[in-house]
Amino acid sequence: MIRVLEVVNDMHRAGLETMLMNYYRNIDRNQIQFDFLTHRPYDSDYDQEIRSMGGKIYHAPRLYPQNYPAYFKYMKKFFEDHPEYKIVHSHIDAMSYLPLKAAKRAGIPIRIAHSHNTSIDKDFKYPLKVYFKHQIPKVANYYAACGQAAGEFLFPGKDFKFIPNAIEPDKFLFNEQTRKEYRNKLGFAKKDLVIGHVGRLSYQKNHKFLIRVFDEVHRKEPNARLILVGVGEKEKAIRKQVHGLHLDKYVQFLGNRNDVANLYQAFDVFVMPSLFEGIPVVGIEAQFSGLPIVFSDKVPKEVAFTDQCKFLSLKSPIKIWCDSILGTNLMKRREENESLNSIYNIYKAKNILEDYYFQLNAQITD
Repeated sequence: MIRVLEVVNDMHRAGLETMLMNYYRNIDRNQIQFDFLTHRPYDSDYDQEIRSMGGKIYHAPRLYPQNYPAYFKYMKKFFEDHPEYKIVHSHIDAMSYLPLKAAKRAGIPIRIAHSHNTSIDKDFKYPLKVYFKHQIPKVANYYAACGQAAGEFLFPGKDFKFIPNAIEPDKFLFNEQTRKEYRNKLGFAKKDLVIGHVGRLSYQKNHKFLIRVFDEVHRKEPNARLILVGVGEKEKAIRKQVHGLHLDKYVQFLGNRNDVANLYQAFDVFVMPSLFEGIPVVGIEAQFSGLPIVFSDKVPKEVAFTDQCKFLSLKSPIKIWCDSILGTNLMKRREENESLNSIYNIYKAKNILEDYYFQLNAQITD
């Protein structure tokens, strides 16, 4: 059996974590087993399921600069204690430099850096992340990405393996009964126009702009409602903005949910005005559910595999966004979903990652 060490921040319900779980559930676990090195001192949403499938979870020190000496000490002992790992696959973008540096020092033969984004979050570690981005080729010897733009961003001039952000489509296909049930649960009337957004309440997802757009939509369509699914550091600021615009009755904050597949059924249109993205898993999920989607032009067009996607510039007037949302084809029958042949269908895509690991493992054993 090939045991792969997947390096993440944690395994809460978010885009890349959900993508990893989709692959993990569907690969041949008699031949390939995932274990997870996290950087949080607590259990996460998917941990119980991971353990039930035979996976192991390790908690490394957090990647704060003041922790780096303790981190490398931990990693040195970790690889000494776990010689079974010959493949380390890191999913933390520029910060992958740190675990892959430790893996290189330990003589791990396969060290994969995986890009999931097209920019770097401007948090307090931003200068370090920029530096680490340029150092990754010194410690990684293989590269993977969720899309062309993400790969070119983190690994300019390097060849990289495309690993689709694939999902289990059957969980998301439109169901009229579920739609009625969830709209009733959420208090929506048949006439209400429900705009949905799923994503961390963070700078990247650009909720400030989304609320401005919704304010304009609501002025033109009083039956419009906005659903925000997710949590994050910007929640307080977003709630304050909603309150200031007197939209409290029309915007629902649902927090983290384990029933997102059903929530898509209740939506009429999905809006994602992100400042940057790799290939957003939620955009793929929304398409499989048959939703019309309005993306910002900062979302790579590779995400689109249906004709229900629009891409608008964040420099466009709010009115353009409003008219585009109100002008979506809401009458299209969502049951008429012809997207199952998409590369983002996990039942097709799982072979890509399986074959990749088999090929890399063969290089070790040759």
